[in-house]
Amino acid sequence: MGVRPTPEALRLAQDEGLDLVEVASKANPPVCRIMDYGKWKYEQSQRDKESRKKSTNVTVKEMKYRPKIGQGDFDTKTRKVEKFLGEGSKVKVTIMFRGREMQHPELGRRILDNVADTVDHLANVEFGPNLEGRNMVMVLGPDKKKLAAVKKAEEEAAAAEAAELEAQSHEEELHEEESVSTPAASNEEE
Repeated sequence: MGVRPTPEALRLAQDEGLDLVEVASKANPPVCRIMDYGKWKYEQSQRDKESRKKSTNVTVKEMKYRPKIGQGDFDTKTRKVEKFLGEGSKVKVTIMFRGREMQHPELGRRILDNVADTVDHLANVEFGPNLEGRNMVMVLGPDKKKLAAVKKAEEEAAAAEAAELEAQSHEEELHEEESVSTPAASNEEE
């Protein structure tokens, strides 16, 4: 609209039922816009809300192992790691050494390698086994492609199982119909 005096710009905005909003106060002369400020502010808050919704908050869970861990405990803890990765969280796997266990870091590395191999179908090693003081640490991150493939396989298995159950129930219904009709036929012959 060009350069206008402030009272005239205010009058133009009021005639249209809109607001006169200063956009650039440092410019010479200051730049203003005629717009519905309330509507703009609402749309801005909706855009911010949408962008927050799309952003992902990756949490880091931690699972601690010991060098002398038993197979049952190892399996339980590793299943928990798989669960965390399936939920989309990163997992920090820590091997805690005490006393003379520090003389055998290869035991801790072997455990971390076993964990990494076990959850290989869900995750990638983001930060390899490193010794930090008395702890050996490894960070696993979920791999979206691998997670999608696992979920697809689970869905296919569930669909196949549902189809099999339906076929069995249908087969049982046919068998019941045959058993009901067979005695009636034998009674007629007598």
